[in-house]
Amino acid sequence: MEQNNPFSIKNWAEDDKPREKLMLKGKAALSDAELLAIIIGSGNRSESAVDLSKRILAHVQNNLNALGKLSLKQLTDFKGIGEAKAISIIAATELGRRRRAEDTVDLQKITSSKAIFEIMQPIIGELPHEEFWVMFLNNSNKVVHKAQLSKGGITGTVVDVRMILKMALEQNALSIVLVHNHPSGKLVASDSDIEITKKIQIAAKQLDMNVIDHVIISENGYYSFADDQKL
Repeated sequence: MEQNNPFSIKNWAEDDKPREKLMLKGKAALSDAELLAIIIGSGNRSESAVDLSKRILAHVQNNLNALGKLSLKQLTDFKGIGEAKAISIIAATELGRRRRAEDTVDLQKITSSKAIFEIMQPIIGELPHEEFWVMFLNNSNKVVHKAQLSKGGITGTVVDVRMILKMALEQNALSIVLVHNHPSGKLVASDSDIEITKKIQIAAKQLDMNVIDHVIISENGYYSFADDQKL
């Protein structure tokens, strides 16, 4: 059993164990082999998880892209890698691939109310019911996240201001854009629209955030609070 194996990570100095090293020194301090060792969890009778990871990485010339292309069969050919460990490796490399794909997507920049309309019209412009959305922007006015806050109507009891601010803090947003649709096509701000905008604007200022616009969208057009100098 591995607990009797002198090569086992369990017998290493605390500072050399990958999991403990990550907690003590941070993820950047770990080598590729150590990170892979955390994923597979254990090695085999003759080598630790780190040594097994080094052998696997050496097989692909220490190229993580090549590691991500190994099949289930190719991974299980390594002594100490069963199906469960192989699946964990495949899942981890797939997450890495998806993250890289997301990183290559340029964030959409808000330069005008028209830019807001062009982003949100395909999402809510033709719906038969009302939806209230919030766009969260970074310091470059680029959209880092957008989320639906309510569906079916816009009232003070439906739109949770605390939830908006919580999400803004989670996204490290500096600015907020409010968006909702009018299925009727009537591009006029209601008393309820104005009330909610002011409520969110006041709350956001307490956290040094700005509500830079509230845009009402229909199928073919939009109304902007900012353009109408209502903010």
